[in-house]
Amino acid sequence: MYAAMFKGFITNKMPEKVLDLYDKMEIEPINVTLNVLFNACARIRNDRAKTIGKRLLEKNFNYDQNDTVVFNSAIHMLMRFRDVNIAEDVFHQMKNKDIYTYGTMIKGYNDNQEYEKALDLYEKMNVKPNEMIYTLIFNSCAQLSNDRAKTIGKKFLEQMPDIYRNNTIVLTSAIHMLMKFGDVSNAEHIFQLNREKNIVIYGAIMNGYCINHEPLKCLNIFNEIKQSNLVPDEIVFNIAISACSQIGILSRCQTVADQIPVHMQRQLFIQNALINMWGKSGSFVKAQQIFESVSNPNIITYNSMINVYGLNGMGSEAIELFKHVPTNERDDISYICALNACSHSGLLAEARIIFNQVPTKTEKIITTMIDCLCRLFLFDEAEKLIDNYEKTNSPYVVMY
Repeated sequence: MYAAMFKGFITNKMPEKVLDLYDKMEIEPINVTLNVLFNACARIRNDRAKTIGKRLLEKNFNYDQNDTVVFNSAIHMLMRFRDVNIAEDVFHQMKNKDIYTYGTMIKGYNDNQEYEKALDLYEKMNVKPNEMIYTLIFNSCAQLSNDRAKTIGKKFLEQMPDIYRNNTIVLTSAIHMLMKFGDVSNAEHIFQLNREKNIVIYGAIMNGYCINHEPLKCLNIFNEIKQSNLVPDEIVFNIAISACSQIGILSRCQTVADQIPVHMQRQLFIQNALINMWGKSGSFVKAQQIFESVSNPNIITYNSMINVYGLNGMGSEAIELFKHVPTNERDDISYICALNACSHSGLLAEARIIFNQVPTKTEKIITTMIDCLCRLFLFDEAEKLIDNYEKTNSPYVVMY
């Protein structure tokens, strides 16, 4: 009875009720119940869920049992809690591991930005990869994009069985990986060979062109989507807007903006992207109109508009808007955008005030202030900043 109730709550997205019912249980949970409880705790991830989940793990786990599903659920829960070390302990003590065990571990590593560990585990796998493993490892390699990741990712792709070579989910991850490697031609080759293109794979190739600074190719794919039977979603429009931002041609920007459905125009991340696009194309008036229409701006909204003012030589407006951003909401980009605005408009006094307000002066923020000082020919002051930084840090070449 408990298992059925738990599953019902999970199906109806009510994980808190699973824990409420568990608190009233007068019997120890069986494996089926444990599986659902671990999933509920993984979804909630608050202090209560962590306490219950770990207590269940300590009280009920017998590593001699063969119920791999329960172990996999426990690992998933621990990875969601960011308890990577405990998840690894569970994994290593398991006597029977299946492909889903490896997939759960690799996904957990990816979710916790432990991409090198994901590749380490992949290299130790003694089971045949499936769709999930290919997708996860391609994503791990894409995130790292170092020499090791490029070697592993490309070899993994070369050895991939034909059964996955028209699998849109796998190929989307492969395209993303290759584009992150800067290997545009091979990504294009995979895209062209795919016979069942959906909007997700179109989005992957478009985004790849954007990150490799080929916005015209990105917009060509956008036009190809319109000529097909597919309908662009908000992600595709967002990428098209980003491509327009790179080009900075008003007519191109207007063409894309005119095609965005009304319901998408009200989505915050689309509004933020449009503010950035109009600002980079020199139409700060349109950027300002969108900014003023945003009902609940977030820090990205503010940063985008501050940057627009800065790019268009409106330093005073940028600083005024910066002052309206609550101090506890400002991030590094807020300070960088404000300092850049001061730099472009020659507002030295304001730049010094803002720089002194920065709680943690990162390399990028210091570099931005150095750029501001150098633009105003204050080389001695800029050199002092570099000297102070290098007293406790290794030289940062961008500062020079």
